[in-house]
Order: sequence, then structure tokens, then C-alpha cells
Amino acid sequence: MITIDTLKFNSKKVKVIAHRGLSGLETENTYPAFVAAGNRSYFGIETDVHKTADGKFVIIHDNTTSRVTGEKINIDVEKSDFNAIRDIILPDKDGSFHRRDIRIPLLKDYIKICKKYEKIAVLELKNHFSKEDIQNLIKEINEEAYLENMIFISFSLDNCLILREILPNSKIQWILGGYNDEKFFEIAVENRLDLDVRYTSLNTKIIKKLHNAGLEVNCWTCNNKKDAEKLVKMGVDYITTNILE
Repeated sequence: MITIDTLKFNSKKVKVIAHRGLSGLETENTYPAFVAAGNRSYFGIETDVHKTADGKFVIIHDNTTSRVTGEKINIDVEKSDFNAIRDIILPDKDGSFHRRDIRIPLLKDYIKICKKYEKIAVLELKNHFSKEDIQNLIKEINEEAYLENMIFISFSLDNCLILREILPNSKIQWILGGYNDEKFFEIAVENRLDLDVRYTSLNTKIIKKLHNAGLEVNCWTCNNKKDAEKLVKMGVDYITTNILE
């Protein structure tokens, strides 16, 4: 069954972020998913970025196009030029390929949509980016005059540290699969990195400790209303979700 609307929950003051756009309703990381989120109450729109072999920054989660094309086309994004993927039509939620607007966007297209709908752009840097890559990525964002409306996130600590070096005042979140080691806390505090943690590993004690250290807490990816409302009571600052609103 195809979901036709978001699931409402009491978010209070917590900032809600649409994961890969409103991916519960539209194909993830596409123009329709970003526009659907833009037309709703979300604080921010999250997405993923890779760099192609010819230096284009493209919006896709996986390293290859296989999953998002319904296993029809398998191209390694970072080893290919953008021309190899620019005209690929992705499937709609019902599996059909009749919509011409469901494609793999460029970074600048995503930024333009966030800007149009006045949403915070939450950008995940996938894999490792060199310092030069990150400088060029920031240059593209600056061309749209949208850097002050960005939150950068990454599983790669190296990416986060390069971002912090270049952008001393920007919001940067280090993504963690779980929070169970004191070293995470020490590194985050030392480098002023907020955390984006798998929601099932959080509790009130952890959140309070991070807040006391001046850090914000995002969590991924919660699609259950009751769980989200528990996270609100725990005191998280952000909830990233496919379908809740």
C-alpha cells in the first residue's frame, strides 16, 4: 500500500527533518521528495551527496544506482561522469517509470529547492571527501548564498574535521550508529561537533550530558509516532524521519 500523507505527532519544539526529502511519500532524494517536504512544516530537508568522476556533486544515497533504479541500471556514481546518470528516470513509489521529474539531481538543484521553500538544508557527505572537494562543494553552496542555512552531517570524522576547519561557525553533526563510548563524547566536545545518533541508542542521560557540554542532538531515522514522542520527552533537538510530521 502506498502512503498518501504524513503521520502527525506532537513534536513540540523539536526540529523535524525530512529524511532524503519526504521519502515516505515520494522517491527518495529526488525533486518531488524535496518539494513535498518544502510544502510541509519541516524544519529541514536532509539529503546525501557524492562527487562524480568529472567533479559534479550529485544527490544519491548509495554508491551505485542499482537500488534506486529498481535494479535496472548499475552505475558506480563516483567512478562515472554525470552524463552517465543525468537522464536516468527513477521509479515512482508504485514502481512505474512514467514521471519524468524523478531523476538524480545535482547539489545545486537541491539547494535551490531548500532556498525556495526556506528550509534548512541538511547535507550528508557520503564516503570520504578531500579538502579540495569540500572547498568546491562549499563554493557551489555559496553561489546560491545559502551557507548560513546549512547543517553538514557525515559518518566520516575526517569529513567533519575538515568542515570544522573550513567553517568554524557552521553547524556540523557527526553521525553515529550508536552512542556507547566515551571517546565519542571527547572528540565531539573538542571539535564542537553536534551528534546525529541512531535513535534507539539514545536516552535522557546521554542527551543531558551532551547538552551540558553545549552540543545538540539529532537522531535518525524514526518513523514511529510513539518512539518520536518519547524522543521529544528525552529532550532531543532534532528528529530525522521519512514520514512523521
